Amino acid sequence: MSKQPVVIGAGPAGLTAGYELLRKGVHPLILEKEQRVGGIARTEVYKGYRIDIGGHRFYTKVSEVDAIWHEILGPDFLLRPRLSRIYYQGKFYQYPLNLLNTLTNLGLWESGLILLSYLRSQLWPHQQEHNFEEWVTNRFGRRLYKTFFQTYTEKVWGIPCHTIQADWAAQRIKDLSFRSAVSNALFKSNNVKSLIEQFHYPRLGPGMMWERMQQMIEAQGGDVCLDTAVVRLGHENGRVHSLTLCQKGQTRQVEVDQVISSMPVSHLLLSLDPAPPETVLHAARSLKYRDFLIVGLIINHPHLFPDNWVYIHSPQVKVGRIQNFKNWSAAMVPDPATTCLGMEYFCNETDPLWHMDDEALVQMAAAELGQLNLANPALVVDGVVIRQRKAYPVYDEHYRQHVDTIQAYLDNFNNLQTVGRNGMHRYNNQDHSMLTGLLAAKNVLGERHQLWDVNTDRSYYEEMLVRPAAKTTLLRKPQSQHLIPIE
Repeated sequence: MSKQPVVIGAGPAGLTAGYELLRKGVHPLILEKEQRVGGIARTEVYKGYRIDIGGHRFYTKVSEVDAIWHEILGPDFLLRPRLSRIYYQGKFYQYPLNLLNTLTNLGLWESGLILLSYLRSQLWPHQQEHNFEEWVTNRFGRRLYKTFFQTYTEKVWGIPCHTIQADWAAQRIKDLSFRSAVSNALFKSNNVKSLIEQFHYPRLGPGMMWERMQQMIEAQGGDVCLDTAVVRLGHENGRVHSLTLCQKGQTRQVEVDQVISSMPVSHLLLSLDPAPPETVLHAARSLKYRDFLIVGLIINHPHLFPDNWVYIHSPQVKVGRIQNFKNWSAAMVPDPATTCLGMEYFCNETDPLWHMDDEALVQMAAAELGQLNLANPALVVDGVVIRQRKAYPVYDEHYRQHVDTIQAYLDNFNNLQTVGRNGMHRYNNQDHSMLTGLLAAKNVLGERHQLWDVNTDRSYYEEMLVRPAAKTTLLRKPQSQHLIPIE
């Protein structure tokens, strides 16, 4: 290989690509525009408190990825119990839904109305499932959709559920139905394909995985350049031949032979020189993203609730999910007499919420915590705000045609591959992102893998099934999957 292969982005996908290249004796150049690795899977540190940018459970069916995780962290890769619940109208609902718990919380009258709503959906279903609302209503009935799906989903995406595409629902809530949920609860059938009760987690948060991987890459001769943005990709005849970089305010150019990119694909296309055709540029400009901010609250109390995180379905507050970092790993919190919560808010960077003063955000988060009766706001002793742009690719009503246009154009390049969540505008799990990086590296080394097939041929998600209360099943590693069907 005449030139050093270049990897754009040092998140899970980019770092995995670089790590695989090194294992095969090829020394990559990895470029990261931020000042630390990990992307949206990084861990920030505030006064010794470690804050995960969104929850990241480590579980996978991909043996290659599972092997890398254990190779990187060894004994620092902890096995943790999982507990996540839904908070709705002042009550906790077990998640996945537990039949007895759900009926007790809802009451017989509401449960009966939900059953009637479900029967109605079976007698008069939507003949075509164009959007998320229709897809869920056909499987659960409108009343249960409005109770456990609509509010949280619209908090996350900031758009009505009828504008979210049905194929996103099919991807995230795969093979799920009211009938299968009740059948599993009543007859204790062991057909839950992806229910997990345990997961792995780095002792110091997910950022520990990516920081350790960075150290190993650099120790073996790879280059990881932080605070380095790619501002231009020069190309000719279907090949990228050079990158223009802005590193700490200084501009330089590097020649390239192979490029693996996990930067947002919209930015990638807008950085190409010569520019793509106008139809492709229009598709790139039309892709939408959902931003995210987390308010870390330090609370003078040793234990608040046992969950890893809680989904907040109450429309009266803006917070969408609350993480309890101490329950992921005790090492995340330096003082055992305190608790650190992550109050997660989904928004767009054009929203007033994004631009609120940090102190005002901390005060709002503390007040909402009190409003939910999860902690006394007077116990909040400190807080920090962390903002993350382009956390989630949006599956709106036009995204599929835009992605198809972009993919068709990128197929014309023979030395440029896109990987990861934003690199492919797909809501990948981190193990799927890693798999795209792994396969891209293998392609550089001469193999032939179709990266765009990863989410269709090898995808799996944890189903939101009703399960029996009396019995739980631990799935052996690496049979563990993604939890969040409605995020």
